[in-house]
Amino acid sequence: MTTLYFRQLLSGRDFAVEDAMAAQMVNFVYLIGDRDTGEAVVVDPAYAVAELVDTLEADGMRLTGVLATHHHPDHVGGSMMGHGIEGIDRLLETSDVPVHVNRHEAGLVTKVTGVGTDQLISHEGGDVLRVGGLELRMIHTPGHTPGSQCFLFEGMLVAGDTLFLQGCGRTDLPGSDPEAMFHSLRTLAALPDETALFPGHRYSPPSSAVMGAVKEMNPVLRVPDKEQWLAAWN
Repeated sequence: MTTLYFRQLLSGRDFAVEDAMAAQMVNFVYLIGDRDTGEAVVVDPAYAVAELVDTLEADGMRLTGVLATHHHPDHVGGSMMGHGIEGIDRLLETSDVPVHVNRHEAGLVTKVTGVGTDQLISHEGGDVLRVGGLELRMIHTPGHTPGSQCFLFEGMLVAGDTLFLQGCGRTDLPGSDPEAMFHSLRTLAALPDETALFPGHRYSPPSSAVMGAVKEMNPVLRVPDKEQWLAAWN
C-alpha cells in the first residue's frame, strides 16, 4: 500500500500567476507520486514549468517522468493563438525524464513541442506505469484528439480534455472524431460511481467530483445512443 502524493494546480492561480494566457485557459496540472519512495510525475506541464518542478521538490518529491493527456499546446507547450507557451521542451532542459504519450499522439507532440521522439515513450491503452509503488493505468480515449488518454489510479481519474465535470472536449478541431468521443465517454461512464474525476480545465466551479455526480449533471453522459450523439454533437 503506497502513500499517495497528489496535487491539483490551477494555471494563473497556483502557478504562472502573471501569465494572462495561463489565467484565461484555466488549465489544471497534476503532480502524482508515491510519498514512500519520493518518486513523482507531472501531468500536462505547461506555462511556468520551473514553478511546477519547484513545487514538487519543495514537497520532498523527485520528478521521474511526464505524462501527456494530449498534444495541444496548453497541455504540453508550443504556440497557441500567437502566444508561446512553455512546456515539456523547457522542462527537459533541466530534468532528464521520459515523456509518456499515447502512441497515436507521439508524432503530434513532436510537431507541437519540438521534442524528439527519442525523448518520448509511446503507450497503448491499458498500459500501466509504475511510479514507486503506485500504478497508473492509461486509458486511450480518442475523440478530442487521436491519442487522448486518461490516467486511472487509486480510485481517481485524471481525464485531460476528454471529460469535464460539465461537457467534454471539442470534437470540431483537426484530428477530432465525434464518433470516437462517444465511445470514449461510454468507457469513462462505466467506471465506478465513486471514482473521483479530475479534469484538464476548470470549466465549472468545483475542481473535481465523483463520477456518480458527473453522470447526473453532465449532459454528454446522458445521450442514450450514438445516433443521437452524432446528431447533437457532430
